[in-house]
Amino acid sequence: MTINGLELNLLNDYQRDFGLNSSPFATMAKKNNTDIATILRKIKQLKHSGVIARVGPVFRPNTIGVSTLAAMKVPLHQLEIIAEQVNQYTEVNHNYEREHAFNLWFVATASDQRHLKSILHDIEQKTGIMVMSLPLVKEFHIDLGFKMSLQDKKFSTAVGKHHASTQTVQLSTQPDDLIQQQLIAEIQSGLPIVEHPYAEIAKKLAIPEQEVIRRLDIMLTSGVIRRMGVIVRHRKLGYRSNAMLVWDIPNEKIDQLGRELSKVDSITLCYQRPRHTPYWNYNLFTMIHGQDRKGVEECIEDIVTKYQLSQFDKSALFSKRCFKQRGACYSYARPETNYQLVSNG
Repeated sequence: MTINGLELNLLNDYQRDFGLNSSPFATMAKKNNTDIATILRKIKQLKHSGVIARVGPVFRPNTIGVSTLAAMKVPLHQLEIIAEQVNQYTEVNHNYEREHAFNLWFVATASDQRHLKSILHDIEQKTGIMVMSLPLVKEFHIDLGFKMSLQDKKFSTAVGKHHASTQTVQLSTQPDDLIQQQLIAEIQSGLPIVEHPYAEIAKKLAIPEQEVIRRLDIMLTSGVIRRMGVIVRHRKLGYRSNAMLVWDIPNEKIDQLGRELSKVDSITLCYQRPRHTPYWNYNLFTMIHGQDRKGVEECIEDIVTKYQLSQFDKSALFSKRCFKQRGACYSYARPETNYQLVSNG
């Protein structure tokens, strides 16, 4: 679809800080000098075309359930078959082919470590291939946004960055807080695109609208929800090349370097993950998105030069194919059943 000025504003201005009030889309309409019907229509069109995945929350990893980044060395002639087997697990929400001996990379989310380990073990048993698990140790750059601009009537992209507190938080997901469980289940796939989205959620949960807003505000303030807003699909916006640039950094240097690299505009994600010797010696992960491979490679060269990193071993794992990409979703059991948290991918 053609991206015009209003759609550009919706994509740029509302990737975070989406309104926590009775009529957030009306607030958007007023700011953009239009009416709410137009805003709702545009948002639905952007979602239908695949430019945006949803309007709603992005939960911070390991505040609801647990997750890990996992990798497998898959023979090329088996890659599509194995990828499809991995995709069958609802706990898997991202699954990519990357240029490396470890060529299949996926993210899995589960209710707890025992569940997560059982899923990874089951994948190993069914495929006959070892799964290397690399859970998150520390986040240095904890948000991901894409800044768009119109230049000479062309749609171009540039990465926009936002940093938030790295304070460790944990959301109570005890069985007695069924409202919290059901609220997360309702919003995990996005808010309803209607004039009063929180009222519609409140009606389903049989609680006041202000209680929905209050609970969302607490999750945002505490950091359980990383951001609330328009979730864009980077490929649809021109970011057709990305590399997971991994580094072997001495443990005593990783905090300082992680903080420095997290400020680089071209780096969209920056994490510390454990080594997995003897198979994997890298412990700092940086993600770079660009419009093409050449641009990403130039960014890597600039980073190495500017931060004098040539002495550290590194590897750029360019993405080749996306087998699965969905937001991490969490589904809670209804009140009459036993409490359980699972990921719907």
